[in-house]
Amino acid sequence: MTELKTFSMKRMAFALSLLCLVPAVAQAEYPEKPIELIVGFSAGGGTDVMARTTVPYIEKYLGNGAQIVVKNVPGASGQIGVTQVAHSDPDGYTLGTYNLPGMMARTLDRKADYDADSFTFLANIVNDPNVIVTSKESGLDTLDKFLDAAKTDPKSLSVGMSSLGGDDHFALIKLGSLIGQDLTIIPFKGSAPTRTALMGGHVPVAILNISEVSGFEDQMNILGIARNERSDFAPDLPTFKEQGLDLVNGSMRGIVAPAGLPEDVKAKLLAAFEKAVVDPDFLKSMKETANPVEPHIGDDFKATNADALEWAKKVWTTSPWK
Repeated sequence: MTELKTFSMKRMAFALSLLCLVPAVAQAEYPEKPIELIVGFSAGGGTDVMARTTVPYIEKYLGNGAQIVVKNVPGASGQIGVTQVAHSDPDGYTLGTYNLPGMMARTLDRKADYDADSFTFLANIVNDPNVIVTSKESGLDTLDKFLDAAKTDPKSLSVGMSSLGGDDHFALIKLGSLIGQDLTIIPFKGSAPTRTALMGGHVPVAILNISEVSGFEDQMNILGIARNERSDFAPDLPTFKEQGLDLVNGSMRGIVAPAGLPEDVKAKLLAAFEKAVVDPDFLKSMKETANPVEPHIGDDFKATNADALEWAKKVWTTSPWK
């Protein structure tokens, strides 16, 4: 009887030891199920293209049969999607796209249920400069013609853009300050609808990003690019500075997770991003979609976010063109 009791106790102890091992094994095997990547904008826009181009390479370097499912949650200039991310479980199975300066600007111009401390900053992927584009029917095929029209009758010159408070809007604020005119803003639910409206002649002018006009060059006039130097993706396109307009602006686009991510999961994701952004096939894919890669990983991305918040405060709170 004593031997039987001793045997039963040994079996119980062995079973308990196995149970103690389960959490460690489960963590080591992350990811064990599909990861959801929330894109806060419509399909076909610059943020969506960045995300979908990046996903296969994050899957590759996460290993363990990783699967990332993209879910578009457009609305409120990306605020709905990023808020969902901020309030998701910090287990590594919900990630989200994150745009600068837009995501920080949302905390300045409206009530936001998140702040900079709501996220684990994984990686910024691109820095996509703005362009001013006009419809073929507008007759505004040069920057000078556009500026003359903007100064002569600004209220009748509607300018389409993807969202209020985003990089397009900041570019327009800067432009208005430079020319001393308040232009009429027509916000759309993403860059793809903005581009469609422009090509359909519903708005004569739009603010977009260089990646968002790639492949559509013959269907619109591209007046210039908001960089200090010309872009490798459009070497024949002059900067606004070259044309006498000191306009530099763009959209940084990356990926975050909720704050409080377990350290081992965070380390695995950061390692995957570090490898992905230098992968030759990834760089080739980004070049094909005219996405200018500018990686900032982990703490570097967090510091970039802090800089963007200070920059957004300066531009947004002091400008009359809001």
